[in-house]
Amino acid sequence: MRCMPVCSIIPHIQTRHISRYSVRSTGLASIEQLHEFDVIIDVRTPSEFAEDHIPGALNFPVLSDEERVRVGTLHKQSSFEAKKIGAALIARNIANHLEKNWLEMPRTWHPLIYCWRGGQRSGAMTHILRTIGFAAERLEGGYKGYRHHVLEQLEIMPATLSYIVLCGLTGSGKSLLLNALEKTGAQVLDLEEIARHRGSVLGDMPDMPQPAQKGFDSQLLAKLKALNPDLPVYVESESKKIGTIRVPDALIHKMWESPCLRLETSTALRVALLRQEYQHFLDNPALLQQQLDRLRGMYSNEQLAKWQTMYSEHRWDEFVAELLTLHYDPAYTKSIYSHYPGYEQAPQLCLNTLDNKSFQALAAEALAMHDNFVNNGNKITQEAS
Repeated sequence: MRCMPVCSIIPHIQTRHISRYSVRSTGLASIEQLHEFDVIIDVRTPSEFAEDHIPGALNFPVLSDEERVRVGTLHKQSSFEAKKIGAALIARNIANHLEKNWLEMPRTWHPLIYCWRGGQRSGAMTHILRTIGFAAERLEGGYKGYRHHVLEQLEIMPATLSYIVLCGLTGSGKSLLLNALEKTGAQVLDLEEIARHRGSVLGDMPDMPQPAQKGFDSQLLAKLKALNPDLPVYVESESKKIGTIRVPDALIHKMWESPCLRLETSTALRVALLRQEYQHFLDNPALLQQQLDRLRGMYSNEQLAKWQTMYSEHRWDEFVAELLTLHYDPAYTKSIYSHYPGYEQAPQLCLNTLDNKSFQALAAEALAMHDNFVNNGNKITQEAS
C-alpha cells in the first residue's frame, strides 16, 4: 500500500545545518551511516516490525496494521480516495508520536527514519521533522535495502572469523559449556539462543516462539559484527536448520572447515540433563506427543506406540535413553563424521557431573587447549599448561 506524503501541514521553518552530524541537504542516509544517529525509527506497521527490523530500532508506525489494510482495500477501488484517507491517518499518527514522545527533543536531535522502501511513509515523517527543524534523515532504500545488505553480509562475514566448534552427542552439555565459556570472557556464538530452539525434534522452547527467518538473520549479523576477528569464536555444532530457521550456508561451511572439540558425556548424565531441559514436555504429554508425531514415517507405528507407552507410564529415563540410542545418536554421529573429518582426532573434554563448577572447569580446560589459535586457519597450537 502506497501512501502520499503529508505536505504543508506545519508552516515552513528553516532547518538549521548541524555541523556535529554533517546533515545532508538531501535528507538521505545510507546503511553505512546507521551508527551516526541518535535513534532509528521504523515507521512500518507493528506486524512488519515484529517480523524483522534494524537492531535497536524503535517502532513508531505511521499506519497501524488495520489502517494499512483499510487504505489498501480502498486503493483497489479508488487510488485518489485511498491517498486522501492515508494522508489523514498518517498525519494524525505522526502528530500523536510528536506530542507524546518528541516535544522535549532539542533541535540537534538526529533521528533516522525508514519504512519498507524508503518512500512515502518514511518520507512523510522525515519531511515533518525536518520542517520543524530537527536533523532528521531518511534511510535510502528503506528496509528493503537493509535486508539486501543483511543477506549480502551473511555471505561475507562468516569467513572473516575463526571458529572452534563444540561437538558432542545430544544432551552432552554443549550449550551449557558454551555459556560457561562466555562467562570466562571467551567469544561465543550461540546460534540456538538466537534461533530460540535447541535444534532437535524436541527442541522447541516453552512459551518462546522462534523468530522469523529475517529476524534471525538480522540478529545473527549484528552478533557477527560485534565479534573480534583476531580472537577465536566458540560455537556449537549445528545442522543447516535449527527448528524452522535456516543457518546461512557461508557460516555452516566455515564451521565444517574449523577445528573442533569433543565433549564426552555418559548416557546417564545425558538423560539427566535432557530431563531438565525437557521438563515442559514431561509435564505436558500431549505436547510431547505432538512433537513425536513429526517422527511418523521415520519409525514404525509399533515403535512410536512403545515410546508413547513409556512416557504415559512416566518411565522417563527409559524413554529418553531409548530416544537417544535409536534416534538422536545415529543421526548425529552420521552427520558429525561426514562434516568434521578431524572429529575422531579432536581434543576431548569429559563431563562427569552437571554442576556449574564442572562446566567452569571444562571451560578453563578448553581455553588452555586453545590459547594460541591461528586466525582463519585449521591449525590449533596447543601450549603447555
